[in-house]
Amino acid sequence: MKSINKLQQKWGVGPVQFWLIMTTFALGGSLSGYLNKQILNLVFLEKNAAYWLIYPLLLTILWPFSVIFVSFLTGQFSFFKGYLGRMWGRLSGGSSTVDSSMGSNMESNMRYSSTGNQTGSSSPIHVAIFASGAGSNAKKIIEYFENKSTSIKISLIVCNVPGAGVLDIAKSKGIPTLMINKSEFASTGYVESLHNADIHFIVLAGFLWKVPEVLVNAYPRGIVNIHPALLPNYGGKGMYGSRVHEAVVAAGEKETGITIHWVDAHYDEGDIIFQASCSIAPSDTPNMVADKIHVLEHQHFAPTIEKILMK
Repeated sequence: MKSINKLQQKWGVGPVQFWLIMTTFALGGSLSGYLNKQILNLVFLEKNAAYWLIYPLLLTILWPFSVIFVSFLTGQFSFFKGYLGRMWGRLSGGSSTVDSSMGSNMESNMRYSSTGNQTGSSSPIHVAIFASGAGSNAKKIIEYFENKSTSIKISLIVCNVPGAGVLDIAKSKGIPTLMINKSEFASTGYVESLHNADIHFIVLAGFLWKVPEVLVNAYPRGIVNIHPALLPNYGGKGMYGSRVHEAVVAAGEKETGITIHWVDAHYDEGDIIFQASCSIAPSDTPNMVADKIHVLEHQHFAPTIEKILMK
């Protein structure tokens, strides 16, 4: 049971998907074995030395095709596409980072430079949104790209809070979700799960956990965050949501705004990409400031993401 739990955490999947994956492995192996025997029986009249020499070679060739075929039937094609791509990367001598080791991310590497810029492919750019709450920003981003004729696709919602509103949004839009736990996120960053989902770019939209260094290293210049203040002011650990607006009002600020920035291994310290500001009236409460910030977030976040990815 412990080994099963470890595999579930490593792959970032729940019990149902885990057993679908294991079923795909089993059925794919059986199918490749069956096809192997049928082909060899057509070629050889008897099981001689040549038969047994070719048997494992042909089986090795047939196995990935068989597994991919079965994965369509079990609904696990996305997982096995990444899994087999990673196997191929290792066999061909690639490293284990997002830019070179995996088949799916080898595609990504051809599309992007180290700054995340697109290099001309028309293949989809798969984006994951990380969110912890109601998901109003996530919803606006999803709807923005639903109505745009670009190659950008919101392909995964990652959440750390069971029952969060963003999960309902994902369900209504037919977008797969990945639930994560803090210890596994801190240790692995769920990098393998993101690779298996063919994710090329990450957007933090109200995600409250610190991004671990392992994930930052896997997606250099590939993770952006939005902060509800004009950084470097009112940023850092513990400064999020209403806490930021309360601090801004308490300080008597006349202006606040939003900051969209690259994510590094520290809270709110990545390079700034875009800022927009709004005024604060003396009578404004933290809730009123929050409403103004939401307007700016909904207005600017998705277009800024588009500009980054479509350069």
